[in-house]
Amino acid sequence: MKIRGGKSVYGASVGILMLDARFPRIPGDMGNATTWPFPVLYRVVRDATPDLVVRNRAAGTLDAFIAAARDLVRDGVDGITTNCGFLALFQDELADAVGVPVATSSLMQVAMVNRLLPRGKRAGVLTISGSTLTAEHLSKAGVPEGTPLGTTEGGREFTRVILDNELELDIELARRDNVDAALAMCSAHPDLGAIVLECTNMTPYAADIAAATGLPVFTIESFITWFQSGLAPRRF
Repeated sequence: MKIRGGKSVYGASVGILMLDARFPRIPGDMGNATTWPFPVLYRVVRDATPDLVVRNRAAGTLDAFIAAARDLVRDGVDGITTNCGFLALFQDELADAVGVPVATSSLMQVAMVNRLLPRGKRAGVLTISGSTLTAEHLSKAGVPEGTPLGTTEGGREFTRVILDNELELDIELARRDNVDAALAMCSAHPDLGAIVLECTNMTPYAADIAAATGLPVFTIESFITWFQSGLAPRRF
């Protein structure tokens, strides 16, 4: 049997573009390698801080993200994702530049989740920064107009630690911020049938959100696990 080469690294089908951050990344966080049931390759985009990407539209970083994505493809990955839902702004540019499938944002799940729900129900989005998640971010990810939004912004711990790039995180306070924000969104929108977590750092709290709201919760982990299953299908 003959096999064909051409890559530097084999067995890691997903490449993850990482923000330049120092806050703690607990299991479940996209940037914690133990989160994934399959190998991944990481590439940090230097100076692309959480504040710059989330609060300032990732200004001036597109070329750096493209270069990092091309490096990952050159090293051997078959698809690209990012560790910030706000990078939906770069979906088209990255896909055009790298020539492999690109899934920039968890927000890309919203339209698909809506198709799963019974008539009269819809998905809502829980975001780390409701004040800076714009109509353009949502449109780039294919999120339908009028989709309900909730946010952890203004909470005790989660948004501040992540966006201000702090070194310590109180996990229980962050959990409460996420659950409280999800419950508030459900109270404001009784027609919710599911929740999509925009922020990749919210995944560790997905089970708690589901238990508190009684709704299915979709995360970047659920999205990229699906994405990877297409890049490298299991052989039976």
